[in-house]
Amino acid sequence: MKLKEIIEKEKMYYMNTFSRFPVCFTHGNGIYLYDTEGNEYRDYFSGIAVSALGHSHPALVNAICEQAKKFIHCSNLYYIEQQVNLAELIVKNSCADRVFFANSGAEANEGAIKLARLYFRKKGFPEKYEIITLNNSFHGRTLATIAATGQEKHQARYSPLTPKFSNVPINDAAALEKAINENTCAVMIEPIQGESGVNPTTVEYMNAVRKICDEKGVLLIFDEVQCGLGRTGKLFGYQHYGVEPDIFTLAKALAGGFPIGALCAKEFVASAFEPGDHGSTFGGNPLACSAGFAVLSTIINERLSDNAAEVGNYFFEKMEEVKKEFPIIKEIRGKGLMIGVEFTKPVAKEVNKKLFERKCLLGTSGENILRILPPLIVTKKDMDILINTLTEVLQDIN
Repeated sequence: MKLKEIIEKEKMYYMNTFSRFPVCFTHGNGIYLYDTEGNEYRDYFSGIAVSALGHSHPALVNAICEQAKKFIHCSNLYYIEQQVNLAELIVKNSCADRVFFANSGAEANEGAIKLARLYFRKKGFPEKYEIITLNNSFHGRTLATIAATGQEKHQARYSPLTPKFSNVPINDAAALEKAINENTCAVMIEPIQGESGVNPTTVEYMNAVRKICDEKGVLLIFDEVQCGLGRTGKLFGYQHYGVEPDIFTLAKALAGGFPIGALCAKEFVASAFEPGDHGSTFGGNPLACSAGFAVLSTIINERLSDNAAEVGNYFFEKMEEVKKEFPIIKEIRGKGLMIGVEFTKPVAKEVNKKLFERKCLLGTSGENILRILPPLIVTKKDMDILINTLTEVLQDIN
């Protein structure tokens, strides 16, 4: 179908939940996507940090095809080899002892919330069920994860929200310590906030948070749905800080676009789950786990975390020079290939639109921040093209 026909059909049949760019893609290869009109685009957003290996990577395609030929779904009433293999791969490369698979980041975060509350209930403290998150955080779009999200714009139309979530400022250990009370069961943090504009926590803050949680007897949960799996230049975001969470969650990049989420925990807290306490019909199915194993093993074996660090550092260095030329750039921040460019004026959407017109795909956060989340296979040459194109756009904007 041509783009116009697709747009008209969507207006008739699909719920109006997305603001879309006028394009529909038919296929992709590496960093490239191709639309219904035959145009070629460079993807610097990877489906919001999902397509970690780029598009149509042979390892992922082969894993999905080979598993689909065998069988796609198997009830969790039975043992699933692909499930335990992916769980083992995560455990052997992280601080987790056990893993549960869901279908999305929001589901993984829901599972983390349930596990934290159940842990204290089974220890004899049913009153400990409150969870503290950070202002401007984002943890998902279910009712519980919206309540956990520290952004009113996502919450206002869905009240009353799931109760007993509160928010404190990022990188303010004193505010966090003050907010903890006798009913607090967990602190839930994105090591680097993604949706609100790529806001990193500091090493000092994260070490203080770990210490406070230990002293107060509170669980520490890291939401690594976006910042995990090589994106920041290390396999997991927590590895930048020298601290380990008790629970952490993964999704997005884990299966390179096939729906999957992972709830990962240390044994002392994971053991709170017993048969019947949690579950999922589709979670951990053979196809999703085969895809996840292919992607994660490729990230590890091809050292794509190192590539993210190297290419990310290169981009930051080059953009500091661009920043000197264009004062409209306020700050370039992030880690690895999780990058935010903040402007002094509300021009991010205009900049992104002009980049789109030049066949470069990126994202925005609010009116001032351009978000860059390329596939982990991206090269310095690819980033040079983005920098040159962005410079052209800024000459028009400035």
